[in-house]
Amino acid sequence: MRLLTACLLCALALPAAAQIYKYTDANGNTVFTNQPPEGQSTEAVSLPPTNTVESQKPVVPAQSAEPEASGPPYQALELTDLPSEEALRANNGTFSVNVNIVPRLMPGHRLRLLLDGQPYGQPSNVPRLQVVNVDRGEHSLAVEVLSGERQVQQSAPVIFTVQRISTNSPARVTPPKPTPRTP
Repeated sequence: MRLLTACLLCALALPAAAQIYKYTDANGNTVFTNQPPEGQSTEAVSLPPTNTVESQKPVVPAQSAEPEASGPPYQALELTDLPSEEALRANNGTFSVNVNIVPRLMPGHRLRLLLDGQPYGQPSNVPRLQVVNVDRGEHSLAVEVLSGERQVQQSAPVIFTVQRISTNSPARVTPPKPTPRTP
């Protein structure tokens, strides 16, 4: 069976290895063919070797009974796009953060935020996560890598301050009170 498969594959590859000929027809058009016409002067075309790419073996994380013995699976795991020197201006408390993760997220792993030490949002395989309606003030935010429900690795927490508009702010425009109608 293997011999038959090998012979079929070789037969399929023969047309790719055939000689190519070039000639000019009666109308002055250049023609390329694998069979030279009779009575026509042809020129053999030499083709460069075809491009090849070696197949890459997929990277499969090693499974070990003690994951900490071999070290963390990710060399870099950190949150970016959070200001460190000034407050984060988010009037409605909604903003996004990026996750810098090296190497790329492995199959079966998901990212989830930890807001003030508590799980926040649904796990996702996208390295851009959104935080919605966070109260103003100081908070800590970290990201964890999950495999199912088990935590694989966690980033260092980032402390930041959310600045939201106050309902008591004099800059906030309040709608005018309706004037009573007089009959």
